[in-house]
Formats: sequence, C-alpha cells, structure tokens
Amino acid sequence: MAEAKTHNNSNKPRPRVLIYLAIQIITHSTIVSVICFIAGIVALLLLPVLAKNTYISENALMPGLDAEVTYHNFYPQLNQFHPLHFFTSPDSSIISKNISCASIGMNTVGIIRAPRGDGKEAIVLVTPYNPKKVVLGEALSLGVAYSVFSLLSRVTWLAKDIIWLVADSQYGEYSSVSAWLREYQAPQFHRVVVNSETCNESSTIEGKLYSGFRRAGTIAAALVVKVAEDGNHFDDSLNIYAEASNGQMPNLDLINIVNYLAVHKQHLRIKVSKMWSLLGSKWLNTLGVVLECIGQYARRLNPQWKFGIPANEYVEGTATLASSMYYQGLGVPTGPHGAFRDYQVDAITVEISPKVSPTKMNRHIDFIFRGGRLIEGVVRSINNLLEKFHQSFFLYLLTSPSKFVSVGVYMIPFALLGAPLPIVAASLYMFSSKTTPQAPVASEVDFSLESWKWINSAKKVFVIHLWGVAVSLLPYFLCRIPGLTPTNNLTVWGSFAVLSLVILFSMLGYPTSVAVPSEAEKREWANLKSVTLSATFIGLSLMSVINFATAEIGALLIVPFCLMARPLMLDIQARSMRTLLLATCNLALGFIAFPPCAFLLLKSAFDSSGGYNISDYWNWMESLWAWNSATYLYIGIVHLPCWALCIHILFHPS
Repeated sequence: MAEAKTHNNSNKPRPRVLIYLAIQIITHSTIVSVICFIAGIVALLLLPVLAKNTYISENALMPGLDAEVTYHNFYPQLNQFHPLHFFTSPDSSIISKNISCASIGMNTVGIIRAPRGDGKEAIVLVTPYNPKKVVLGEALSLGVAYSVFSLLSRVTWLAKDIIWLVADSQYGEYSSVSAWLREYQAPQFHRVVVNSETCNESSTIEGKLYSGFRRAGTIAAALVVKVAEDGNHFDDSLNIYAEASNGQMPNLDLINIVNYLAVHKQHLRIKVSKMWSLLGSKWLNTLGVVLECIGQYARRLNPQWKFGIPANEYVEGTATLASSMYYQGLGVPTGPHGAFRDYQVDAITVEISPKVSPTKMNRHIDFIFRGGRLIEGVVRSINNLLEKFHQSFFLYLLTSPSKFVSVGVYMIPFALLGAPLPIVAASLYMFSSKTTPQAPVASEVDFSLESWKWINSAKKVFVIHLWGVAVSLLPYFLCRIPGLTPTNNLTVWGSFAVLSLVILFSMLGYPTSVAVPSEAEKREWANLKSVTLSATFIGLSLMSVINFATAEIGALLIVPFCLMARPLMLDIQARSMRTLLLATCNLALGFIAFPPCAFLLLKSAFDSSGGYNISDYWNWMESLWAWNSATYLYIGIVHLPCWALCIHILFHPS
C-alpha cells in the first residue's frame, strides 16, 4: 500500500515553473510592488549615470545662381478647441470671419536651385521676424541667414536645393511657418475670399495669396535660426530647442552635427534647457556625491567598469533630463521647428546668444561671421546625405548637449513603475474570489453572482471614464460663451465635474451606510480597485506609445496612489500608528495626484518667478488643446477618472 502511494505521488504532475513563479509573485504582491516601485525610482535617478556620449551615426554627415524670390501670404489662425483635431497639427483653416487685408501675414521665400542636384531634395532655413516691430536680435538673425544664403547662391557643391523662409511672426512664429509648410506639403485648392468691404481689390489680393507659390524638392531637414536679445554670458553660446508636438524629437544626428560644429569649429558654448531648481537641491547633490564615490570604488575593483560620474555632472544631467522629460511630456513644440516635425521632417531651433547684449556689441560683423560659418557647416553636412536621417535615434532624452539616454534604457524605469499594477490587480482578484470554507466548490449560482460582481465593478470603471470624456469635452462649449474669464471658466468646469461625479456615484449604487458592512461589501472595494488598476495600466501603456514622457510622469504621480488606495475606515478602525500613517500617506498622495495640484507643483519646480494663480491651470489646459497635445486627453480620459476612482475607494464604508 505504501509503495502504491509512493508510486501515485511520483506520477503526480508538477506545476510548471512559470505558473509557480506567477503564483508566488501574486501571493507576495505587496513586497513585489514595493521592490518594483523603488527600483523604478532608482532606475530613473540612475539615467544620467547611464547616459551615453552622442556620436554621429551617418558618416556622410561628417563636416568639413541667383535665388528665386517669392511671397506667401497667409491668414492668421485662431486657436480654438476642437475635440476632433487631436493627434494632428493645429488647423489653419480656422479663420476669423471679419478678416481684413491689413491682418494678412506675408512670408518671404528664397529658393536656390542646386547646380549638382536633381531638384528632388531641399534644406530649409527659417528666420522669424515681426515686420511691425523688428528688434535687433531679429535683424541680426536676418543678417546671419542672408550672409549664408548669399554664399550658397555662388557655390558649386550644392546637391540639395536651399529654401530660405523669412517667416512673418506678427501672429506667432509657429503659425507663419506652419501656414507656409502646409501649402508646401499639401496645397489647398479651396480659396477664402477677403472681405470686399475692407479691401477694394480683393481679386488682386487673392491672386497674390495663391498664385506663384514655388516649391523645391522634398524637405530633408530644416534649421530655425534666431539671435537672443539678452547677454550677460561668459561667452557666445548656442541654445538648442528640439521638442515638437506630442514629445516628438528630431533624429539625434541633427543635434550631433550642430553640437560638433558649434563646439569644435566655432567655439560656442552649447546649452539646452534645465530644471534650474534642481541645480541647488541639497539631496540631489548628496546623491551625486554618493554615486561618485560608488563609481570610484567600482573602478578600483575593475578599471573597465565605467559606472559613476562626477557629482556636479550628475546634478546637471539630472536637471537636463528632468527638463527634457517635462517638455516632451507637455506635447507642445518649443519653437517653430515643431511645424516641420508634424510632417516627419527633422528640424531644430538654434538660438545664438552673445555674451553681451546686441545693443552693446561692437563686433556685429564677427558675430555674423561665426553664426554664418556654423550654419554653412550644418548645410554642408546635410548636403552630403544620400537619404533621410535614419541611422541614429528618434526616441531619446538628453542629459547634456553631448549625452543622451536611449529608449531602451529609459523604458526600464517606466516598466518597473507600471509592473505592480497588474500584479496587485491579480492579487486582489484572488482575494475577492475566495470562497467560504463551507462551500469549497462553488455552485453555478455562486459563480454567476461572483461574475456579476466583477461585471458591476467594470461597469462602474467604464462609466467613470465616460465621465472623464464628458469633462474633457466641456471646454469646447465654454469657449463659445462670450465674456467668461479664465477663472470663471475654471469655476464652471470644476463645478460641473464635481456635481456630475456625485450624481454618477449615487446612480451607480455605491454603499453609503455606516453600519457594519457584510463580507460581500468588504470585498466590493477590492473588486473595484482591481479593475481600476487594470484600467490605469492599460491607459499608461497606450499613452507610452503616443508620448512616453507623459506616461513616465503620469506613472510617477498616479501609480503610488493607485497601489496604496484602500478605505480610510479600515485604517481608522485599527487605530494604530502604522494605519494612521498609511491613511495620511493616502490623503497626501491623493492631493499630489489631483491634476490642478500636480500642475502647480510642476510649475513651481520649473518657474521660479512665483505669482501663481488658480486661473493658470485653465490657461495651461487651453494651451494643451490649442496645440492638440495628447497630454490633454491623457489627463481627462486616463488620469482624472483613475484619481476619482481611487478617491472613492478611500471613502468606501468598509
């Protein structure tokens, strides 16, 4: 008999390793979640250390006629919120009905046909200027571009056409460049007639608007050239702006050649935007010193280990990384170069800053010469390309002008931050699906009731996300009410959101009794939290495909609140120091994750000028939908509903 039992036990199939591992992870979901989240934060802080030096991937980029002139007139654009225009460039077809001839902008365009080219490709130089108020910086940028354009009209090595766009920026730099680029890439055949009451020669004006538009080849790259007005620098410097709509970035090689030529040929100091508040942070400096010591110890153990960087370099890298992630996450272009990226054309804005104010400069000729040589070198490099930029990276974060973090590295912190969501969701599912000891085998009726509970929770989560859609669409109607100030708009918006959410909670049948809840009611919040975590994970994953930086920042804000959310009543009834601390953390995380509060925290971190107003949140949201930023959709459809569901879980009467 013993031998038979032993034989039966030996024939018993063993669980598969992956299944056993998954069960253990779900069983210890709390420990795994804490480890993953801490590892995600650590990995995010280590990104400046893991940054690689930039390098030019395409060997052809290694540096070493009379023009055709035409005019392009365009109508000013109205930034109006339209829910169907997301994931597209701002729509220039939205035109004021009372437009007059005096309000029409005019771009000046010069084209050099390449003597060695076939007219199939072109390089674009852009210099914005305001004809109604030309400042000295704009005049110098025109001088730099004109000197380069005059030189290029006489050279014989050009293989690509050169287009010089002098953009009329009286209605915004982006608007003028976008209007010309849209006509260049996709000609508009529907004409808008100018109001005849304000223009006696409307037919002549209309002819100037749309006749004689000249084109060159397919745009290979574009460079926006500006000269800053301020001075007070140690040396002549060059600011690079690369972020486009929805976090799009140009090919890294374009930044690399500008950086290489500016530093090694023209001896310019390269600068990119930083989060200045982090530069004086004591805890960040302390962390930099610790990492520097760890790196020195690692190199003593093995000289081939290249871990660790100097403390000051780590602090500057972290400040640059935070700024790069912030501006990519906003999804709003940082300059007119963003109009080109909407058509998958690599472009950046370079702003040359003299060490003294242009009004006090006595070396304008030398300044124009250095700037012109830089632009000429970039044009010569791009001119050598036989195909589009493709060798280097398109998904990256900058830690300095010469260092970057690729997508394969910075996706690790996001994966670690998001991994606890499905793990905890599965753990809650197992907890809420446990049967009572008296009924080890669930009957068909019990099974149907248990399934209905999950369907009910999914229905509640779905309805709250529909509420988020309605809240996101409300500004479309508020913008059409005349006379409302930003404060009034925000008040109406917030009142509607709160009132409609309360009505939804009451309609969905959430328990409000303070009596002792049943076992089923105790498990209801677990069901709801499980579905909420799943929805949050799906929303963050989808957003990571559209704008990775937005998903990364969103995960930092919402994931801790989602994981820790539990009924406050449970912590209050326990009356221990640990549970009271847990309840306090939940309330603090709920405050931080609330979108207006998160905006004010980020604004205070990036803007040191102070003077914050509650209406700033409405203005910020207005700028997001005016630029069709997908970040607006994420806040309204993913972040806000998940926050509302977690708040409900906190106040669930369990």
